[in-house]
Amino acid sequence: MSNQDYIARTPSKKKKNNPYKAQQVEPAAKLSVKAKVTGLLVLVLLSTFAYGLWLLKTSPTTKAPLTEHISATTKKERAIPEPPKEKWTYVENLKTKEVEVGQYEVKQNGPYKMQCGSFKSNAQAESLKAKMAFAGIESKIQTAQGKYNVWYKVVLGPYARKRTAEQDKHKLRNNKINGCQIWLWQ
Repeated sequence: MSNQDYIARTPSKKKKNNPYKAQQVEPAAKLSVKAKVTGLLVLVLLSTFAYGLWLLKTSPTTKAPLTEHISATTKKERAIPEPPKEKWTYVENLKTKEVEVGQYEVKQNGPYKMQCGSFKSNAQAESLKAKMAFAGIESKIQTAQGKYNVWYKVVLGPYARKRTAEQDKHKLRNNKINGCQIWLWQ
């Protein structure tokens, strides 16, 4: 786009908002009767409110605080009554209750194993085993005879507790090795 010379060009006469034309100042509009009445009403209400506040401030009845002379009989009437007797005895029963502590044995389900893959070729199983080794976890490859061919399973374990197997599973998941399942060792 080419540069235009806005200073040297002639002013437009057709535009209403011509910056070159002298602005005509219109005289201020006079207030309507409705606006005058509303303003007067607001002024009267504010002055009435101010007068009411001044009247409350200077009134002798509002200066002194209210005090009641309480007689001895009303003090007795206002005394807090004694708490009612409880209908239930569970609070006292709990104080004398004895809890039986039995001898419980924690039954362990047994050792756990984690299987992270099952492949038809040994090369795929070795590849997953290498990825796990880079994650810092040692795995084994087990073979299982299927109906028609041999399967190569990548397993970890045995784990004495399921929690340790879960920790290794989370470590593998952080290294983008998903699909591991934790089972009882059989």
